[in-house]
Amino acid sequence: MADKIATREAYGNALAEFGSVYRDVVVLDADLAEATKTIIFKKKFPERFFDCGIAENNMFCVAAGLSTAGKIPFASTFAMFAAGRSFDQIRNSIGYPHLNVKICATHAGISVGEDGATHQCNEDIALMRTIPGMVVINPSDAVEAKSAVEAAIKYNGPVYMRFGRLPISIINDNPDYKFEIGKAIKMADGNDVTIVANGMMVEEALIAREMLLAEGITASVINMHTVKPIDKETLIAEAQQTGAIVTSEEHNIIGGLGSAVAEALCEICPVPVVRHGVEDVFGKSGPAKELIEHFALNARGIVEKVKIAINLKNSR
Repeated sequence: MADKIATREAYGNALAEFGSVYRDVVVLDADLAEATKTIIFKKKFPERFFDCGIAENNMFCVAAGLSTAGKIPFASTFAMFAAGRSFDQIRNSIGYPHLNVKICATHAGISVGEDGATHQCNEDIALMRTIPGMVVINPSDAVEAKSAVEAAIKYNGPVYMRFGRLPISIINDNPDYKFEIGKAIKMADGNDVTIVANGMMVEEALIAREMLLAEGITASVINMHTVKPIDKETLIAEAQQTGAIVTSEEHNIIGGLGSAVAEALCEICPVPVVRHGVEDVFGKSGPAKELIEHFALNARGIVEKVKIAINLKNSR
């Protein structure tokens, strides 16, 4: 595998690269350009970059206005400030009029590390997917983050994209890779259980699959990079094939990927759905890798949930 890179870094690089191709792209930030990596775009296109200061609510309203003038604004801040602090502005000034604004949230999840519980936003996907018409994307690596940025540019409407601080492995560096909003990617095939993951948990799901193989369990692995609109077709096919689903996310198990998958399947093809993620608790302060271990946001945690799912399937 290639060197690890944070999806926030890939996001910043993508903005700078695509800024030369898509001249209507403008970038806004709330005094966090160094951290969100929008500074890469700022250095290349200073006239198309707007630092709105520590005033996130105002920033999203400015982005809304720019979109009505034909621009494609990418408004960036930490996930806690975007989805949390500015929910009102995003809902009413961007979502309600269905404006072409891209909300780009970095530093999401437990892997923010020492910033602590107040900044470890594990509720953002739950909040954003409740807004009618909002597309919600959580890329699994730098390759996918770059592809998601271009897809968001081409898509006419509001998009919420989630990027991480922690460098993670490249897992989509293959010639057949193709990103499409609302279309999941099958990473591996299996018959006993399906693991549906996104963000950094996709790599952990692939590791878990190898651990399960050693125990004679075969698992499908699905990269559900788009939480909304969710790929119901793939979910139904997997439920019919394996009869058991485990979801894995760096997010609260309430309202995120796990909830979205359960909602989609219970209507059409109900099978056991076991959710793996943050178990409805706040985060803690500490090194990211230690926190990931503490909250079992790893392959070991997925394996434990898989065994629960298979037992539920077999007891039906």
